[in-house]
Amino acid sequence: MITRRTFGTLAFGSVAASAAGLRAASAAGKGLIGVAMPEKTTQRWIDDGNNMVRQLQDKGYQVDLQYADDDIPNQLAQIENMVTKGAKVLVIASVDGTTLTDVLQKAHDAGIKVIAYDRLIRNSPNVDYYATFDNLKVGALQGTSIVDALGLKDGKGPFNIELFGGSPDDNNAYFFYNGAMSVLEPHIDAKKLVVQSGQVGMKVVATPKWDAATAQSRMDNLLSAYYTGKTLNAVLAPNDNLAVGIISSLKGVGYGSGGMKLPVVTGQDCQIQSVKSIIAGEQTSSIYKDTRDLAKVVVGMVDALLTGSQPQINDTKSYDNGKKVVPTYLLDPVLVTKANWKQVLVDSGYYKMAQLGM
Repeated sequence: MITRRTFGTLAFGSVAASAAGLRAASAAGKGLIGVAMPEKTTQRWIDDGNNMVRQLQDKGYQVDLQYADDDIPNQLAQIENMVTKGAKVLVIASVDGTTLTDVLQKAHDAGIKVIAYDRLIRNSPNVDYYATFDNLKVGALQGTSIVDALGLKDGKGPFNIELFGGSPDDNNAYFFYNGAMSVLEPHIDAKKLVVQSGQVGMKVVATPKWDAATAQSRMDNLLSAYYTGKTLNAVLAPNDNLAVGIISSLKGVGYGSGGMKLPVVTGQDCQIQSVKSIIAGEQTSSIYKDTRDLAKVVVGMVDALLTGSQPQINDTKSYDNGKKVVPTYLLDPVLVTKANWKQVLVDSGYYKMAQLGM
């Protein structure tokens, strides 16, 4: 015997199942979007992937999200599989932006659109759009953080500085470095900043794979070779991973204790460990890039491409990938310091106080 309550439960279950079925059918009807991310050892890429999946699914798309474990052949295989599955759009944050020419030709031949996500894909005419943060501005903010923390505009100095660059296979690393040097170089030329090692330029200061251990080892070598009897006052670190390794090296020789002040150290991505370090007065700054906003822009591009409208862009000059100038949407980065971390990161809902140990 079916009671009224049971019947109501069955009816509710039937309606829920029907709604779920409609959502699945709608997603299937709107098509598959392939999202290729480089690795998931860095929190920001995990956040990027989660944001993309959530926002695309909210729009009714199916999503194939893959992480390449920072391995080029792995990412190539993943993208080829997305092409085979019939993805309508590929969103790619590349491991190495110079290695995708052949697989993107296959995508183009299959009528699949390609959006480069945060890292420019090079040497291919088959990159339709690019979405990223203003990478020159990221570097300029890092340089400004050093200038302000040292009081260079007030005539203080000279100070000793060492420079670190990002991975040479990441096109963004050059923008970060060039942006920072646009601010720092005048002070280097004026002898208010002194690079005791003489190591300047991305060919010399790049850090393969953005590896913290590599940065720590190089910092160890710089300190032992050039800073016996001298004090290091600032380090340009292009992201938080490298900042962690650099600060570990500095602490290893006594900076941050016994009256030896830690140098000014920059960063990028506002990873939780580094935000805690900023709050504790160790790392000086980081750069906040709200990946929720980046995902929103890219999802908007996907929607526009698949509905026959024009994706929103705001830069048609800056990003030449060697084959074409890729139409780009640039978002604004924000400098985070001990003075504004709560306002920028917590009040915006990006982090909860509990995540920061508060």
